[in-house]
Amino acid sequence: MRLLVTGGAGFIGSNFIRMMLAQHPDREVVNVDKLTYAGNLDNLADMGGDCRHTFIRADIADREQMNEILERHRPDAIVNFAAESHVDRSILDASPFIETNVKGTQVLLEATRKYEVKRFIQISTDEVYGSLGETGTFTEESPLQPNSPYAASKAAADMLCRSYHKAYSLPIIVTRSSNNYGPYQFPEKLIPLMIRNALSGEPLPVYGEGKQVRDWLYVDDNCRAIELVLQHGEIGEVYNIGGNCEEKNIDVVELICTILHSLPETEGLRPEIRFMRDPRGAAHDFRYALDSSKVREELGWEESRELKRGLTQTVQWYLENQDWVERVITGEYQEYYRTLYG
Repeated sequence: MRLLVTGGAGFIGSNFIRMMLAQHPDREVVNVDKLTYAGNLDNLADMGGDCRHTFIRADIADREQMNEILERHRPDAIVNFAAESHVDRSILDASPFIETNVKGTQVLLEATRKYEVKRFIQISTDEVYGSLGETGTFTEESPLQPNSPYAASKAAADMLCRSYHKAYSLPIIVTRSSNNYGPYQFPEKLIPLMIRNALSGEPLPVYGEGKQVRDWLYVDDNCRAIELVLQHGEIGEVYNIGGNCEEKNIDVVELICTILHSLPETEGLRPEIRFMRDPRGAAHDFRYALDSSKVREELGWEESRELKRGLTQTVQWYLENQDWVERVITGEYQEYYRTLYG
């Protein structure tokens, strides 16, 4: 199988490519990434010169580029990870989210149609469902009620995928996962931001009182689920992928502090948690929780890491790869950080 993976230099995409090539000697991967601030070829540096991996720097919203790539490589399947993905950035400027997440998806769908790709996997998010109260879970049939420009752009892309399946019978499947964490995650997201700041002796910024509830999923578990969907998922369906691990943000931050305090390399480290005004306002959803029974029962998927174990492994990775962190924290990141956190 030859896969076209878009956004393959990003967090989840690079972990997915690494897993595919490690576990399937007969797989080839064409990796397309625009290399924006969160796309980083260092994420794939450990793959060396694997001839089964071809990297192409390109923009999925560029129709001519994508047609040239599909004409040349003729992939059997497309897995679309490429996206602007941070809520805070979408509130500052929604334009890149519309360009990449909506237009880029439409360009890929047209290319899938033109070159008769056998499977198209759209990687989406639980944020398209909006916010939950203190009880209940989102199923694949829950209405889409996005509350941020990021979530709205992903919901629009999901609806485009549905329409192309209905109108043109394209072989499309959508996955919606809960909050991923693990190695190679860009340090604007909660967990790597807390780890990086703690190791640098900086305060840990927590919005409001940190009582928002998220369902946490280790990135390798998500990648395994996506592979199952790619191989055995039913065309035209949506699959929720959740970690069955609901925690308040503040509890996750405090657990990171506990782990750092317990490790020999950081013994005695006591980071300062600093609560701050929530810039998201009403766009900050209170709680996400996914019903993943469909992917569990139909495809046999199960998560493999409970939160403390997964967080400990993640903290250890960032400890051992602080040079990677410093390389990705560019001047653009510093400017964004100052804008958001002061």
